[in-house]
Amino acid sequence: MRTHLLGIPELTRTPAVAVVIDVLRAFSVAAWAFAGGAERIVLASSEDEALELKGRHPGWLALKDGPPAPGFDAVNSPAMLALHDLPGRTIVQKTTSGTVGALAVADARLLLCASFVVAGATARLLRERGAQEVTFVVTGEEGRAEEDRACAEYIGRCVESPEVDAEPYLRRARDSRWAASLAQGARQGLPGIHPDDVRLCLQADRFPFAMVARREGALMVLRPVSAPVTPAR
Repeated sequence: MRTHLLGIPELTRTPAVAVVIDVLRAFSVAAWAFAGGAERIVLASSEDEALELKGRHPGWLALKDGPPAPGFDAVNSPAMLALHDLPGRTIVQKTTSGTVGALAVADARLLLCASFVVAGATARLLRERGAQEVTFVVTGEEGRAEEDRACAEYIGRCVESPEVDAEPYLRRARDSRWAASLAQGARQGLPGIHPDDVRLCLQADRFPFAMVARREGALMVLRPVSAPVTPAR
């Protein structure tokens, strides 16, 4: 499988197969939301759109980056999201990098959103779909975020072989600039960050599903998809 690792500013065309990576924290949060019973996640292009969608659908939860804000129900924290009643719910998510990256390649034939917690399942789905060329969209730090690059490389290796040691890739993520920044923010008690966030995000293959995004009418919707365990080719 041929792979390309590109930052959002480097995207010059829509790839046929794209995997959008945001480890800390958007697509780790999404995975934990699905594990908690959420039905779907609508990816919003702006905070205004997120609030407008929630206004039209009062049962939906609106989630954003940063500290709590009026109109939003949740922040981009896996630990804090667990405090909400999630089964059967629709979540509207708007983040600084992850949702932006996904919307940038919204017309890909196959679009997956991923992080370490769904890395193995993402690799299995790519293998099942016979992907020959994959563009990994590294959303953090304009393509330089070490935690996202490490996750992309881990998924790529897992497509080729199911026997891959995750620890070297997780170590790179734990040592990344953004992991250190989140840990410091948690120690300082900054709103929107929980002390358990980094730990919850850096668990390899925690969940058995991949996350597929596709257009549903006017919305870009992310849903969990089971990825059966199959032998590597």
